[in-house]
Amino acid sequence: MTFENDSSSRLAPNFDNEDDNEKLEAVEEPAHDPSMSGHLMKRLLWHGGSVYDAWFSAASNQVAQVLLTLPYSFSQLGYPSGIVFQLFYGVLGCWSCYMITSLYAEYRTRKEREGVLFKNHVIQWFEVLDGLLGPYWKAAGLTFNCTFLLFGAVIQLIACASNIFLLNDHLDKREWTYIFGACCMVTVLVPSFRNYRLWSFFGLIMISYTAWYMTIAALAHGQIPNVVHSAPNAKVPYFTGATNILYTFGGHAVTVEIMHAMWKPVKFKYVYVFATLYVFTLTIPSAIAVYWAFGDLLLTNANALALLPRSGARDLAVVLMLIHQFITVGFAVTPLYFVWEKLIGIHTTKNMLLRAVCRMPVILPVWFFAIAFPFFGPINSMVGAMLVTFTVYIIPCAAHMSVFRTAKARQNAVVRPPFFMSSWAAIYLINIFIVIWTMVIGIGWGGWASITTFKREIKTFGVFAPCYQCPRTAAAPTGSTLNSTHHN
Repeated sequence: MTFENDSSSRLAPNFDNEDDNEKLEAVEEPAHDPSMSGHLMKRLLWHGGSVYDAWFSAASNQVAQVLLTLPYSFSQLGYPSGIVFQLFYGVLGCWSCYMITSLYAEYRTRKEREGVLFKNHVIQWFEVLDGLLGPYWKAAGLTFNCTFLLFGAVIQLIACASNIFLLNDHLDKREWTYIFGACCMVTVLVPSFRNYRLWSFFGLIMISYTAWYMTIAALAHGQIPNVVHSAPNAKVPYFTGATNILYTFGGHAVTVEIMHAMWKPVKFKYVYVFATLYVFTLTIPSAIAVYWAFGDLLLTNANALALLPRSGARDLAVVLMLIHQFITVGFAVTPLYFVWEKLIGIHTTKNMLLRAVCRMPVILPVWFFAIAFPFFGPINSMVGAMLVTFTVYIIPCAAHMSVFRTAKARQNAVVRPPFFMSSWAAIYLINIFIVIWTMVIGIGWGGWASITTFKREIKTFGVFAPCYQCPRTAAAPTGSTLNSTHHN
C-alpha cells in the first residue's frame, strides 16, 4: 500500500520502540537537490516545512479575526474573567494539541512500519482516528472537523465584509460578502500548507500590527464620556463571551495538516506552545485597552475597529486585517479541499489545474452561509460551543485515552508522557477533566448562551441581513456620535 505525500520526509524508519520519540525528533530536512538551484526564489517563498514555517502558520491562524471580537468578549465577561479564560483555554489548547501530535506520530509510525509510504498524500485527522480507532471515530472526526472548518472559513469571510465596510460603505456588508466570496476562489490554487510560507509570515506581521495598533490607539483615545464597565452582569452574555475565547484557542483543527507539511512533525507540540505564548502578547493587551476605552459600547459593536477613530493608522490596520482574513479563509478551506479530492479520487494527481477546478464547489457553501448568517461575534461563540468543543478538546482527549487504554499500548507508545508528568495516570486525569469541563461549561452553559444569543440576532436582524451592526457611515463614531450608533 502506497500513499503519496506532499512533504517528502521520512518520519519513522524501523527502530526499537524506546527510541521512537528520539528518532522522530531527529528527522532532518531532505538534502537540497542541486537541480533545484535555479529555482531558489521559488524554494524560499513557496516551499516551507521548517519549525519556523509551522510557528508562523500556527500563530497566524490561531488569532485571525477573533482579535477584533475579544474586546466584545471582555464587555461580556469583565477584566478578571476575560484574562483568566484566555490563559486557561490557551493551556487547554496546548494540551489538546499535544494529544493530537501524539496520535499523529503513533498513526504514521505504525503505517510506515507496515511499509506504507506517504507521497503526495496529506494525512488528515479523520485518517488518524480511522487508523487507530476505527470507522466510528473516523465518522465523528470527519463530521465535526469538516463542519468546524467550513464555519471557520465562513467567519473569516464575514469578517472581510465587516472590515471593508469601515473603509467604504457605498456597498452594504452583504454586497461586500458577494465580492470577497468570489475572491476566495483563488485559494483553490494553493496546493498544500507547505505553500503558505510567505503568506503565514506576512500574516503574522499583519496581525501583530493590528493588535498593537488597537492597544495604542485605545489608550491614546482615552475613555469615552460616562464609560460603563458593567460586566459580568448576566449569564447569557457571560457564557457567550467565555465560549468565544474557547473558540479563540481552538485554532488547531488544522494541526495534522500543518504537522504533515513539516520536516520534523512531532516538534509541532513545542511550536504550538510558543505560538500560544506569542498570541497572548497580542490578545490580552488589546482586549484590555479597548474595553477600558469603550466599555459597554462594545456589547453592540462586536468589531472593535469600528469604534476606534478613523485615521491612516486605523485604515492600515483594516487593510492588513482584510488581507490576513483572506489568508485565513485559505487555511480553513485547504483541509476541506483535501477531503473533497480524496472523495472524488484526484488527491494524488500532480495536475494542479485539475485539482483547482475540482476544488471550486467546496467554497460555495462557505459563501452561502456567510451571506445567510453575517453575525460577526455571536457566530464565533456558536461555532465554539457546538463544534470547537468536540473537534479540538473532547475528541482528541477521548481518543488518546482510548488508544492507550491498555498496558501494552502504553508500553509501545511512540510518544512518551512529557517530562513534567509522573505517569500515564496523570495524563488520564487531565484528559478526563478537559472532557468533563468542555461538556459542562463549553457545550452545556456555552451552548445554551450561544444559541440564545444567535436566535436573538436572527430575530433582530433576520437571515441574509444586508448590513449587520452597521453605523450610519463607515467612519468610526467619536465624541457625540458614539452613542448614536444603531443597527440596520
